[in-house]
Amino acid sequence: MAYQDEITQLQQLIGSKNGTWDGIGAESAARMRLQNRFRTGLDIARYTAKIMREDMAAYDKDPANYTQSLGCWHGFIGQQKVISIKKHFGTTKRKYLYLSGWMVAALRSEFGPLPDQSMHEKTSVPALIEELYTFLRQADSRELNLLFRELDAARDKGDAAKEKDVLERIENFQTHVVPIIADIDAGFGNAEATYLLAKKMIEAGACALQIENQVSDEKQCGHQDGKVTVPHEDFLQKVRACRYAFLELGVEDGIIVTRTDSLGAGLTKQIAVSKEPGDLGDQYNSFLDCEEIDPATARNGDVIINRNGKLLRPKRLPSNLFQFRSGTGEDRCVLDSITSLQNGADLLWIETEKPHIEQIAGMMDRIREVIPNAKLVYNNSPSFNWTLNFRQQVYDAWEKEGRDLSGYDRANLMAASYDESELSAEADEKIRTFQRDAAKRAGIFHHLITLPTYHTAALSTDNLAKEYFGEQGMLGYVAGVQRKEIRQGIACVKHQNMSGSDIGDDHKEYFAGEAALKAGGKDNTMNQFSQAA
Repeated sequence: MAYQDEITQLQQLIGSKNGTWDGIGAESAARMRLQNRFRTGLDIARYTAKIMREDMAAYDKDPANYTQSLGCWHGFIGQQKVISIKKHFGTTKRKYLYLSGWMVAALRSEFGPLPDQSMHEKTSVPALIEELYTFLRQADSRELNLLFRELDAARDKGDAAKEKDVLERIENFQTHVVPIIADIDAGFGNAEATYLLAKKMIEAGACALQIENQVSDEKQCGHQDGKVTVPHEDFLQKVRACRYAFLELGVEDGIIVTRTDSLGAGLTKQIAVSKEPGDLGDQYNSFLDCEEIDPATARNGDVIINRNGKLLRPKRLPSNLFQFRSGTGEDRCVLDSITSLQNGADLLWIETEKPHIEQIAGMMDRIREVIPNAKLVYNNSPSFNWTLNFRQQVYDAWEKEGRDLSGYDRANLMAASYDESELSAEADEKIRTFQRDAAKRAGIFHHLITLPTYHTAALSTDNLAKEYFGEQGMLGYVAGVQRKEIRQGIACVKHQNMSGSDIGDDHKEYFAGEAALKAGGKDNTMNQFSQAA
């Protein structure tokens, strides 16, 4: 609803109360309404699901319309990210947030730092979604508050042109609330447990749930060894559980991202149920590493599969896990992906061991032969050594071209001595265009970095500690942090304003009028930052 329409509606409501509400200002109440556009997490989930669906359709028309996100482990981090995006680009279009289960485990568990093995409290996942949206909504409130103050100042000066300009900016205000793709790991239990957690995540505001095909109680980080997958039918129960959760809560456009870890998972905990040759269970079992046996040589406790009239013994480890044949990972990823899309998934996630466009595209080409509009969410993972990987890719390409590589040692290409080399420059250019090129060639709709703000927090803290506790002393903070905040227009340099002090002052004035005791007077030291950078 438009700003003036809100004011008019509230004036009528206040006037209908026979004078008992005359202490309420219609414009003040209208401002508070606009500053709280989203009443519930479900309002957010429905709004952001629509955005994602529109973005998916735009990508189908032109892969240049790919989307991006960064993983955020705290509401403030997510808030500052979106504020920064709006500041630098003027819009949040096609920019999302990612919620990483790894970072919840490492940073938000009551147990303290944990590995990414689903050992953290599952309730901490919806709690972080709610926290992220609380901070994004507060960013809306803060920015609108600044606009309302600018509007009041223009009116006080009688500047009609300025007043019109500010009113237009209020009417066209773009919210900081953007879609979150939220990691539900392997579902934290059986399908019922997955459904219950999915509901909590959706109620907190998640419009997109990412779920993986690992065993819940053996779940590993996608970039660690020892991953164990489940048969397709088991996984699809959880996919359906997520869809039921969306439908129950009225988020009909909810997005399900199905992740396959089969490329790096060489083990399964279960042999799939198969009723006839070629069915889904039989296809899953066909990848098992088996040896043909004679019934007379069967051992006590053997598990035997009958395939095409032959008796096969799957190789079973002392852990009671069964082993897949080496080299079947890509085939399993393709089958996983096609099966998921045929059973209600909206987007795919294939966890790879390196960022190589042709490797990803090779699998997507096969998937798209069956599902032409298949789209990927891809992890531009910090677990990859991007510099080394791309320098080696360039090295290999140059080697095929017959170029002179005598000045390079492929095994040592990470060395700083190569940083200014021609090979390094070409590798960096390939890194720079990786997302654009992969979106076009490999069907990647959404590029994300899972753990970037984990690393940036560590890096910036290291830089500050080195300077502040060293010879630079206080200059280490001033030159390395505050002066840069001022020069770059970082919103939280005025940290009192960022935390809501000015909003609180305006509320005091709404509630108490001239009797309000406000914090933002002439003696507020935050005024020192009012000068232009």
